[in-house]
Amino acid sequence: MNYARTALLLAAMTGLFLAIGYLLGGGGGALIAFLIALGMNAWSFWNSDKAVLRMQGARLVTRTEAPGLVSMVEDLARKGDLPMPAVYIMDTAQPNAFATGRDPDHAAVAVTRGLMATCSDEELAGVIAHELAHIKNRDTLIMTVTATIAGAIGFLAQFGMFFGRGRDNPLGMVGTLLVMFLAPVAAMLVQMAISRTREFAADRLGAEICGHPEWLASALQLIERQARGMTNPRAQENPATAHMFIINPLRSGGISGLFRTHPSTAERVSRLNEMTPGAAARVATKRPWG
Repeated sequence: MNYARTALLLAAMTGLFLAIGYLLGGGGGALIAFLIALGMNAWSFWNSDKAVLRMQGARLVTRTEAPGLVSMVEDLARKGDLPMPAVYIMDTAQPNAFATGRDPDHAAVAVTRGLMATCSDEELAGVIAHELAHIKNRDTLIMTVTATIAGAIGFLAQFGMFFGRGRDNPLGMVGTLLVMFLAPVAAMLVQMAISRTREFAADRLGAEICGHPEWLASALQLIERQARGMTNPRAQENPATAHMFIINPLRSGGISGLFRTHPSTAERVSRLNEMTPGAAARVATKRPWG
């Protein structure tokens, strides 16, 4: 059901993009929108992981530099039947993490120094298992494509006045102004719906990978509590990547407070608590990283 819902939402996002192109510029506008979407999606498929990691100032680490972290990722990836992803560290005090990559063979997990400093081994394992679940579910590609289309919709809306002057514009100037205002809002709503769907699925699979739903539940509560009063400068500079983090890294005021990219932490914790230990404990309790 989650995959079907995500496919429908992605189709809605793409249809919205093409419809906006048509409404702003008629057939020519739809063609331009199609070409933009094609180019941006092709670029994002091959380069989005590198771009996101660069935006967040993430640094690749080896087993020599971070033996405990790399061993933990390796062990959990094996338990999740996944190839070993690249491991990155972000130099920020805000506890957080995200995964990226077009497929499990080209994936990366990035954690902040704040996360490593504040979480216990068990909580850190829960977070990493959640990010590996995103990789296993191929959410990293889905979310990147969604962000790319949302960015393209914002681009079209920003230049709506230019398209609106064309004789092929079926709406007129007033309609163009409405589209310029409503299109980014509609794109944000669809993006939020996709993110909420995938976060719940990743929480469940992540709990199964690490074997303890309570580890992830505790980590989510800690991250939200700690991150509330901290600013993540890199994330603030690149708000389009906020939905990729395990907890929204942006300040909660203003527009980011109105349009939450994540389901509430309380709801996520409640669902994790409903998972019985026997249903999720599929791995041995021994942790080689401990």
